Parts: sequence; structure tokens; C-alpha cells
Amino acid sequence: MEQKINKIYKPLFLDNKRYTILMGGRASGRSFTASQFILANLISPDYFRCAIMRFIKGDIRNSIFQEILDRIEEKEIGDSISIKNLKFQYGKNSVIGLGFRKSSSDQKAKLKSLAGFNSIVIEEADEVSEEDFQMLDDSIRTINSDIRIILLLNPPDKNHWIIKKWFNLVDSKIDGFYKVELKDSAKVNTNYIFGTYKSNIENLNKTTIENYELYIKTNPDHYYNMIRGLVSEGARGRIFKHWLPISELAYEELPYPKIYGLDFGFSNDPTALNEIKTHNNKVWIKELIYETGLTNQAISRKLSDLGVSKGDLIIADSAEPKSIEELNIEGWNVVPAYKGKDSINNGVGYLKAREVFYTENSKNVELETQNYKWALDRNKMPTNKPIDSHNHAMDSIRYALVRKTTFVGFI
Repeated sequence: MEQKINKIYKPLFLDNKRYTILMGGRASGRSFTASQFILANLISPDYFRCAIMRFIKGDIRNSIFQEILDRIEEKEIGDSISIKNLKFQYGKNSVIGLGFRKSSSDQKAKLKSLAGFNSIVIEEADEVSEEDFQMLDDSIRTINSDIRIILLLNPPDKNHWIIKKWFNLVDSKIDGFYKVELKDSAKVNTNYIFGTYKSNIENLNKTTIENYELYIKTNPDHYYNMIRGLVSEGARGRIFKHWLPISELAYEELPYPKIYGLDFGFSNDPTALNEIKTHNNKVWIKELIYETGLTNQAISRKLSDLGVSKGDLIIADSAEPKSIEELNIEGWNVVPAYKGKDSINNGVGYLKAREVFYTENSKNVELETQNYKWALDRNKMPTNKPIDSHNHAMDSIRYALVRKTTFVGFI
């Protein structure tokens, strides 16, 4: 069987390094080439046992699985390959679809040992957590051949674990975006193949190309990230981009009243408490607590240790009335946050309309600003709905500021 391979992807077929990362802009032919690689190895006489993977198992059928079906149809070899559910079988070789999760509600990976598999192809690899990837990587054990793990993705932001694990950032000359290059330590066992629509231009419609190039005027962030394949300064759809650090001393010298925002957590989510000062259109934030496993009694002790006064106003998550009552019994002045219609977006809008500063030791506030983002639609374009993660400090700040505006004397 002969296949015409895009020349930029030849290392995928010729080099047996453990990791191959296909990352770049939209329409670069990553999934198409991956399906060619899978089919070529499936019908090869050499040992091949492959898992094609996405974060959610149900998403596989409409992505690379369909690409493989298309390649089989193009080559008219369907009669020799058994296709059942999410599995292709050719003699002793096989390809099976697996997910890191069965559904979006699953909390832990359901993967069992992948002993015997020698190839893994992960589509939309940026959706997979570092923990899940590590579990997968540790589970692949075979002596039958070299092990190949192939990651397909559009570039995530610079703080994503894939970028930190394998790449160095390189100045792109475009504000807020970077090129990347493999770290020297990664070059021994990793191939990185970059492509954009220009690498695949002979297979694209003229109007598609025109639409892509129009984004440079209508949506430059989308153009540089999704079309040009550059790594962004912050998460795609990042909500807060221009918050700035200040010193602890500068914060303490601010002559404005303080208020506290409290978001309850326990097992998986941290309890977040932030002290906040405001004046005119400026907001200053000091992180005090960001910790899991805190009971209400432990929160009370920490409030005392931090020097919070029993008379200071603490605005807390109204979804936890029992916790609020227990802290009130301890003598703290805790009131429920306002959660009316569109309260999340209103709080976000309040913050986006202001200059915001955080103290240099507010590391989790800084981390959340880099990762709190708008949910993306099916085309990976930001919606107007924030994601429900990286938002514990953000929620505590929002509780304080939205409720604060209803109190004369705190504006």
C-alpha cells in the first residue's frame, strides 16, 4: 500500500523516539498524517498494538477514528480489516479507541495496564492532565518493539505542563506569543514537528485560506495561536490579563479599608481567603489562605492567627450556610455572598473594568489569573461563560467585591 506523506511529517515514520509531538496551527494535517501512520503500521507484518486516545472516550469516534476509516475507504482495503465498535483488527495487529475518562464527570482515570501496547496516539493532548499522562506513560510495557507515544495538539498557553515538560520559549516578535523549541534534555527521546495551514496548503480551499488570513484583522489572538500555531502568554480565552504584582509593604501602606472574601473547600478544592482593598477604579488583593482539608474550626483558628478582627466583614460562599453559621458562632462577622442572576459575569465585569494588583506572595491568585478563562466552543473560540476551575481565589474575590458594592462606606 502506498501513501503520499507530507514531507514535514516524515520523521514520524522514520524515527523511533519514544515521544513525537505534532503541534502547530489549524489545518496542518496532523490528524490526517496520524491516520496514515496508524494504517501503515496496522497492515505491516511488524508487531503493532495501538491505542488512539482522547480525554473523553466518546469523542474518539468523530475524530481520528473517522480519519482512519476514511483512509481505509480510500485504499479500498476494508475487506481485509475487521472493524468493530472502536477497534480495528488486521491479523495479530490491532488499534483500539480508549479514553482517559469515560465521561466528563469521571474524577479519576479508568485506564488499566497498557502492557503489550507499543503505540499510543493522543488527539487534543492539551486536554489531558500531567497526572493522567504520567499514569499512561508508566503503564506502557512491552519488549516486542520500540514504544511510540504521539501527541497531537494546537499550542496551549505557556504555563501548560506539555510546554514546561518539553519546550523552551523563544521570542516570536509578537507581543503575548512565543515560538518554542525542544529542551536539550528532551531531544534524546523526543521529536517535535511543527506545521501550519501553509504546510498543507495544497489540500485547502482558497476561501478557507482567505478566512484564516482574515483573522489577523478580526481576531488577532485567534490568528496567532490557532492559525499561526504560536504559544500564548496565557490560557486560551484567558479572562484577566493585566493584573500586576506589588510588594507586601506597598499593600500594607494603602490607607483604605479592607474586606475579606472566602470560598469554602475541603477535599479536592482549596479553601481560599483573600484580603481586599479598593479605591476609585483600583483593587488590591492579598492572599491569606489557599489550602485543602480545612474544617470550619481550622478556618477559625487561621483567621485568628492571621490577625483578622472579629469585627471585620468576611463575605463567604452563600452555598455553604452551615459553614457560615459555624463561623458566626465562633464570633466572626461572616455574611453570605450575593448570587443573583449573572452574578459570575457581573463580578468578572467589575474586575475587568478596574486596575487590579496582587501582593507578590499571592502565588495562587497569580496562578489562577493565568488559567481562569472563558469556556471554549466546539471551534475553540471563547464563549461568555467562565470555566468552573482555577476559580477558588477568583470566586472569593468576586464574592467580596459584588457584595461590597451594596454597602455604603465600602465603595
